[in-house]
Amino acid sequence: MKDQIYDDLAIEEIAKKQFGVSLDIATAIVRQVPVSHTAAATVFLTSKKQLYVYIAAQSPQTLADAKKIVSRMGLRADQYLSPVGRPNYFDDIGREHVRRVFPGKATITSSDLVYYRTLAPYNPALVQIAEIPTGEIKQFDTDAHRQWRTVAKFTYRRIKTS
Repeated sequence: MKDQIYDDLAIEEIAKKQFGVSLDIATAIVRQVPVSHTAAATVFLTSKKQLYVYIAAQSPQTLADAKKIVSRMGLRADQYLSPVGRPNYFDDIGREHVRRVFPGKATITSSDLVYYRTLAPYNPALVQIAEIPTGEIKQFDTDAHRQWRTVAKFTYRRIKTS
């Protein structure tokens, strides 16, 4: 029980320091479930009834990796939180990549950044979840059919208000 409280406090502290978001974890739906060979995820509900997933990997991880993990877990993302003080972090990294690949390109549009922004380093990742379409949260399991199995059943849909 103490370890779980310390894990929650650590995630709250990381969210505040690295992402600039003050979170109060009310309930952890799943804790430290494997989502790849080197990454683990914690899905939790805040006191404001917002659902988040925190993904930490031992190896380098990009935004594309985080998107794939969230999708395979059976979640639908609402927002990928960028590091504190850098609201355009993913676009900035995407622009750098486009400039390296196409040094003569004068104007860079948002459609040019679609792929290149996914190359941004994103470890750890904090993602706000919009809904769980199937009502199941999955974890990575090399022994399971298609390598993903259900770890928890949970229904959630975020309803946006004005």
